[in-house]
Amino acid sequence: MRTSTLALSIACAAMTASCGGGGTPSPTATGGTPTPTPTPTTSTCSLANRQDFARQVIDEWYLFPTLVATGVNASSYSDVQSYIDALVAPARAQNRDRYFSYVTSIAEENAFYNSGSSAGFGIRLIYDTTNRRVFIAETFDGTAALAANMERGTEILAIGTTSANLQTVNSLMATGGAQAVIDALGPSDPGVTRVLRITDASNVTREVSLSKTDYDLDPVPRYGAQIISDHGTQVGYIRLTNFIDPAVADLRDAFASFRAQGVTELVIDLRYNGGGAISVNEDFGDLMARNLVGQIFETIAFRASKSSNNDTYRFQTQSQSVAPTRVAFITTSGSASASEALINGMAPYLGNNMALVGENTYGKPVGQSAFDLTACDDRLRIVTLQLQNSAGVGDYYNGLATVLPNTCRASDDIFHNFGDPQETMLATALDFLAGRSCTPIAGGPATTQSLGRELLQPDRPSTVAHHETPGVF
Repeated sequence: MRTSTLALSIACAAMTASCGGGGTPSPTATGGTPTPTPTPTTSTCSLANRQDFARQVIDEWYLFPTLVATGVNASSYSDVQSYIDALVAPARAQNRDRYFSYVTSIAEENAFYNSGSSAGFGIRLIYDTTNRRVFIAETFDGTAALAANMERGTEILAIGTTSANLQTVNSLMATGGAQAVIDALGPSDPGVTRVLRITDASNVTREVSLSKTDYDLDPVPRYGAQIISDHGTQVGYIRLTNFIDPAVADLRDAFASFRAQGVTELVIDLRYNGGGAISVNEDFGDLMARNLVGQIFETIAFRASKSSNNDTYRFQTQSQSVAPTRVAFITTSGSASASEALINGMAPYLGNNMALVGENTYGKPVGQSAFDLTACDDRLRIVTLQLQNSAGVGDYYNGLATVLPNTCRASDDIFHNFGDPQETMLATALDFLAGRSCTPIAGGPATTQSLGRELLQPDRPSTVAHHETPGVF
């Protein structure tokens, strides 16, 4: 049973495209409140008051107390986020807090965690860093983009507010880099409309007019759970986009099917998955722990002065659980936080019977707690904890490829859909499960080594969806 009453989050606001978030044991409708709760010095929502609240939280709870900058003058900063960035700059310089500590909206975050609520076209974008091209890496269910038949592999050639003022992606990137494309796509507000010239998966070039709408992310989408027959072996395949509450029921349904059909070999596709709730991560672990009930899955460790909040989670019984014999985890540099915690938590038990397939992960073994200044709709997500597996491993700041015994390098083949055995990452995962050879992933900081592609992501994400779902628009 849990002893901590904090609402925790592993969410990442990346400076690079390959960032992600991750989890909460209980992202509730009102958010988490540590005890004692830092309190503002006045009842107003002035900038000075909000900055003071952030400073109190960091001083009391920040995971790296010796890596908080001294002598930072709050009045030198015109917003709360810039002030937070200045305070935690020493930790960032040591690769410990790569813009993981941030301020967001309470209401917006609750909506995202509870239902995946977001606003946009419903696509995840990836860009070619060398040739200045932008492609759709994923199209979400029930969105404007899917209705317009814009699927994975579609290239966006030009962007405008009308057909008359289209600007080519090549020219945008030549003058302003990836940020120019992000700016051209407009804010993440319902009703924002853009005209896009695209070449779709059928190699047909056309123009489409899309309006951003509210939609709910399906964490286990239309292609996200299936059984693949690989040379007579039944392999369970799961594609998980986010560790949010609606994923739990979908994952349990999928594993119930795997168990009923005797499936023991799994491919868990976590590419681009920036994380979500720690509680969902633990549910997922339970589903792979039929024979591990009572064993340690993960330990949440706070700074020394807050060690009374440390918490260990042990695998629990789930009626849908399987006992996997081999597991391949598909990842990219956009796989972070809860995605990494799931893999790290299973590593001591699967050992050489598991592999990281694709690219090295982002490298985020730390998580956040939620601190609410309710009157101002401010939720501070400040790094307060580290996640460790049963062997005490929790320092994979340069990605999991540096700590796992088996890795298999593969390119993200955006011209085949998820779940297609011909897609390069999935084909490589199936090769590992079958005992066929592969090329290891190079260690070191996470990079998209193979094709020079990165998720299209703002330097400073402004929405919860961008924090948790890198590349989403």
